[in-house]
Amino acid sequence: MNEAVRKLWPELDWIRDEALREKTARTWEVALERSVLSAEDLGVIPFTLLCGPDLKVNFMDHKRCVVHIARASGEKMNQFFGNDLPVNMDVLISGAILADVGKLLEYELDDSGKAVQGTYGRYLRHPFSGVSLAEECGVPPEVCHIIAAHAHEGDLVKRTTEAYIVHHADFMTFLPFKSHPAT
Repeated sequence: MNEAVRKLWPELDWIRDEALREKTARTWEVALERSVLSAEDLGVIPFTLLCGPDLKVNFMDHKRCVVHIARASGEKMNQFFGNDLPVNMDVLISGAILADVGKLLEYELDDSGKAVQGTYGRYLRHPFSGVSLAEECGVPPEVCHIIAAHAHEGDLVKRTTEAYIVHHADFMTFLPFKSHPAT
């Protein structure tokens, strides 16, 4: 795993399955190789283009928050529900880390360095490009399902428990910004 990805994602260490951890990291490496964005840009650009130009929360703060909320939720569900609704923590964490990896292909930088949706992103939103990147890196289908189903594109499919957790962690850290944009 390269140093840039390790620095972006210390949460990769939460994935116990070494092969899944490496495939998750490799997906981020490939995305960074193909993106006009650098690892440093991810700490500056807004996490979404849907909340207007005044959004101060950056991509990595949002993404890492989603991963932390998803992990805590999965742990609590396992604690309270046990075998009645088991949560595969490795699948959950990998899926949460990878949910927005496709945005690295969806976004471009304009002449002033501002993140905007590029031509690729107008045709293929990040759930689609994220699944493509992850499959290329050998990420298993149960994790690719989370990437595919985390956004509104997943509203018409039957989500797994892990996909529901990531979906809700993502939207609970997005919708308040959309409903009450910072002034």
